[in-house]
Amino acid sequence: MNQLDLQIGGRIKRLRRQKSVSQAQLAEALEISASYLNLIEHNRRRITVPLLFRVAGYFGVEPGELAESDDARLSGDLMEMFGDDIFADSDLTNTDIRDLATHHPAVGRAVLKLFDQLRHLQAPKSSEPGETLATGHNVVTEAVSDFLQENANYFPTLETAAERVRHDIDNASDSFEAGLKAYLFNVFGIEARLASLPHGVVRRLEDNGRVLAVSDTLEPESALFALAQHLALLIADGEIRHLIEQSTLPQPDSVGLTRNVLASYVAAALVMPYEEFFRACRDTRYDIERLARRFRASFEQVCHRMTTLQRPSMSGIPLHLVRTDIAGNISKRFSLSGIHIPRHSGACPRWNVYAAFLNPGQINIQLSQMPDGQRYFCIAKAIAKGGHSYSAPRRHIAIGLGCHVSHASAMIYADGIDLSAPAGAVPIGVGCRICPRQECGQRAHPPADHRFATDDTKRMENLYMQ
Repeated sequence: MNQLDLQIGGRIKRLRRQKSVSQAQLAEALEISASYLNLIEHNRRRITVPLLFRVAGYFGVEPGELAESDDARLSGDLMEMFGDDIFADSDLTNTDIRDLATHHPAVGRAVLKLFDQLRHLQAPKSSEPGETLATGHNVVTEAVSDFLQENANYFPTLETAAERVRHDIDNASDSFEAGLKAYLFNVFGIEARLASLPHGVVRRLEDNGRVLAVSDTLEPESALFALAQHLALLIADGEIRHLIEQSTLPQPDSVGLTRNVLASYVAAALVMPYEEFFRACRDTRYDIERLARRFRASFEQVCHRMTTLQRPSMSGIPLHLVRTDIAGNISKRFSLSGIHIPRHSGACPRWNVYAAFLNPGQINIQLSQMPDGQRYFCIAKAIAKGGHSYSAPRRHIAIGLGCHVSHASAMIYADGIDLSAPAGAVPIGVGCRICPRQECGQRAHPPADHRFATDDTKRMENLYMQ
């Protein structure tokens, strides 16, 4: 009987616990012994193909989705962490770290949380009590990012809430915007209107909650999204609260941020309904700008919505998404493609998400290869965000979206590119401290295990290449 060399025990265990099913109950349903299931959950036995399909059917997921373990992501996060200077004398090998991620993932995640707290405590504090200065890392934002990753950025209960209301909105008017405003007024007695609001305020309730004022400096798609996000808080409050209560998020610091993130998820589901958006992605071959025009959404909103297409019976390409500013600060990261996005530091300067700033407004395409040999197809675009007025400040960010090269042909951006040619791939890494590419001339730091030495007889392009 064919066996698969997959390390998916941790994922099976998490799915079982999410369903509140005991090992004995699951083993009985799968027609195997509880002891055998226990060995599988601890990655001490390989899983057979028929058993993989039975497990997938029991939990209602696709076999391929089940086979995508997060061990690689955890291993990458741990390698990045152990690459920090405080571990310089620990003599840990990559094998040691992979073993920790594979055989003791709960311990690995606990160590990551401790390190996150350490970084948070070491951050310089403002003169204002309780305020921390920006350092590129925040324990709360990382916790929310982990929460989205653990749920594959897909929340069925929120999709259901959005679909129910979107049906009523569509019946109210031929225009989604007009129907949305009519729904707010007819159901909640709230009138939506554009208004001149203080700098930084996107929307606010006025007139004792009877008026929802939206900033008149917003782009049209951002103003529409602001309306949808407020409606999301009204129609999915119970679902959002339940998801937060059932999570392992640090309370209460992360509640406000998570509530906002989940409200944005519902807003995106309202603006871009799942089935309609999925079909449009498939039909246009993930043409982002075409989809943005069709659904009256921004480039970033469309990219983010694409990452949520994880319904088992109707799933899209497993994508990764990264958002960075011009200084290299990563403010949004999510990966289903398998590529590792740094947790505590900037990404590789060879990655096209940074080169996109050199050609703002254009979609930059890159076939990249990680040190482990895996290749990815990535697109990136630099955009300016800010108020629609003469004196409004603008901020510049780049959005990176991509997939494993095996899925690239499903995207229109891969047309004309030889995806099978290894020579065409740009060698990139996760971050300098854990990247083994000693020959890279763009190193900002030596590898964590590198012993620096100089040679007076020659001068390399980059000192860290020696």
